[in-house]
Amino acid sequence: MKDKIDDLLGEIEEFAIQNKEQLEAFRIRFLGSKNVIKDIFTDLKNVAPELRKEVGQHINSLKNKAEEKFNAFNNESDSAQEKSIEDYSRSGEEKHLGTIHPLSLVTNEFIDIFKRIGFVVADGPEIDDDWHNFTALNTPEEHPARDMQDTFFIQQNPDILLRTQTSSGQVHYMEKKQPPIRIISPGRVYRNEAISARAHCFFHQIEGLYVAEKVSFADLKQTLQFFAKEMYGEKTKIRLRPSFFPFTEPSAEMDVSCSICGGKGCNICKYSGWVEIGGCGMVDPNVLKNCNIDPEKYTGFAFGFGIERMTMMKFQVKDLRLFSENDVRFLEQFKAQV
Repeated sequence: MKDKIDDLLGEIEEFAIQNKEQLEAFRIRFLGSKNVIKDIFTDLKNVAPELRKEVGQHINSLKNKAEEKFNAFNNESDSAQEKSIEDYSRSGEEKHLGTIHPLSLVTNEFIDIFKRIGFVVADGPEIDDDWHNFTALNTPEEHPARDMQDTFFIQQNPDILLRTQTSSGQVHYMEKKQPPIRIISPGRVYRNEAISARAHCFFHQIEGLYVAEKVSFADLKQTLQFFAKEMYGEKTKIRLRPSFFPFTEPSAEMDVSCSICGGKGCNICKYSGWVEIGGCGMVDPNVLKNCNIDPEKYTGFAFGFGIERMTMMKFQVKDLRLFSENDVRFLEQFKAQV
């Protein structure tokens, strides 16, 4: 055993290290996960009990020698590299590279998913009029969504407002195009709501619309199932609960199984195992009429999701306000997602 230790000690002292490749070879042989010194430690059990302490000390000394030589050459290599790139014209302040915002990451992924099944992106204005935001979407004047507590109207002109939903972009598109129509409309929307961990006065939505001949609710369900599995994983489940929206009939709320708690219950899913991410339904014939599309010939489905809610689920973020506070410590966590 002693002869083997002496041989390795001599090998360490004579090992030539002149570049990074040789330094890495030294590390692998003497300090790596399967190094030769570990083999000697394994053989220590075969040494006579009265000699184990002395032999163990020699092995530890051998390991220390290897570490000292590695650290000495490693530090020397780092110092030489720093000198080679030294530039006195550079700013003394360290510069940090940014990353894509998590909401943009999810929006881009959403767009990629729906592009694979033929949807194209259609944008609309954030400052819109009453017709496109409400009336054309079959929202009567007495509907609660028109209440001043929910909508930001422009004071000088009560017919102009900050859009409350990206569905208004779909109206703009349908006024210019005839079916078949297959679009998604991402963007920021505004509602006069109290700011909390689950709500904000501005947030982001992405709406989808498909209008063609013989479009059915089964087409809608299959499309949403495809999206959920692509976004959150193959094991994701969806459920559709009957609801009401003035621009769709029949209408439904869409829930997905909570990926944060695995269905066990948490504050995001309100301990139900399900998270509501949006609404959907078949386009109301009145909406098609308002956009000069024949409801006797064409049918369609529409859906709308909150991007913040989807992002919270995907990255397990528990407070919606983090997305708009510009805390660099929070945003830097998403560099690995780019």
